[in-house]
Amino acid sequence: MNRPATTALAAALCLLTAACGGSSDDGRASTRATGASKAGYPVTLDNCGRSETFKKDPGRVVVMNGASVAEVSTLLALGLQDKIVANQQTYGMSEVAGRAAAIKALPTGDVELNEGYDIPREAMFGLRPDLVLSVTTYGFDQKNGFATRDQLKQVGANSYVSPQGCDDDPSKMTVADSYRLLRDMGKIFNVGDKAEKLIAESEKNIAAVSEKVKGKKRPKVMVLFSNMSMGSNDFSSVFSNGIANDILAKAGGANAFANASKTLFADLSKEKVAATDVDALVVISYNDPDPAAYAKKLLKEFPQWSAAKNNKYVVLSDSMYLGPSNDLAVEKVAKLLHPEAF
Repeated sequence: MNRPATTALAAALCLLTAACGGSSDDGRASTRATGASKAGYPVTLDNCGRSETFKKDPGRVVVMNGASVAEVSTLLALGLQDKIVANQQTYGMSEVAGRAAAIKALPTGDVELNEGYDIPREAMFGLRPDLVLSVTTYGFDQKNGFATRDQLKQVGANSYVSPQGCDDDPSKMTVADSYRLLRDMGKIFNVGDKAEKLIAESEKNIAAVSEKVKGKKRPKVMVLFSNMSMGSNDFSSVFSNGIANDILAKAGGANAFANASKTLFADLSKEKVAATDVDALVVISYNDPDPAAYAKKLLKEFPQWSAAKNNKYVVLSDSMYLGPSNDLAVEKVAKLLHPEAF
């Protein structure tokens, strides 16, 4: 199930797991804004135990990779694309019309990336950022060749770690963390009203879907990345915890492998996967040109699954992870699991 880009993707996805190692930053992932004047500034955020004060809205934003599109998609959803001077995030597709093309059109900074497919220290300084966004504290870890948060502050740049990124543990992530990311960006860029509008719309959409599937039997769902290997077993990119479980619950489903691991991903043998009944399949594309073909391959490989007998699968991408579009994933998964409710 490997493909040529697997090694690169695994290295990038390392940023999403605790296996990448700790960081010198202390504190929890909680963020709060204080001291905002009527005009909007200054704004101070408590982020991973650090105080980050913004005297004006950032105008040179660098978005680090981290195998995420949450941060860049959030900026786009808030209409802040002109603030970005370098973006390294992309999934290659999106549930939001035009988003993948909009991300592709963003400047990359023309920097030479490191082994983790991210921006090394000297290249970062050369971009002259006034705000750097990272999925986890790993992106600011000196031992991995990145600019630290202190070093960035010395050159006049603020920094921000996304929700649940302080502990490098996305296994605890929920849809509420997507809302927190939106709120924080809204405060930093003085577009809080727009952020709250997006959050309200998402909450309304999810509530409507959840109401339709309320009380129904919860099918068991397998969620995994398409054509990706990150461990020693045949299936090492299977979600066991994290935001995917929250999305499944809101859509009237449950993770078939929720008990397979305490971390974000489960590293499973083919035998373990074959022995588990799967009612439906959610394949997440990460720069895979044909994720549907991978989904069909899995259904053919495990004909004993209920999912295979009923051809139950859906291909998604950015909406299944941290970001501004979780309501789209909830709706699409719910329609797959409970078509009679729609």
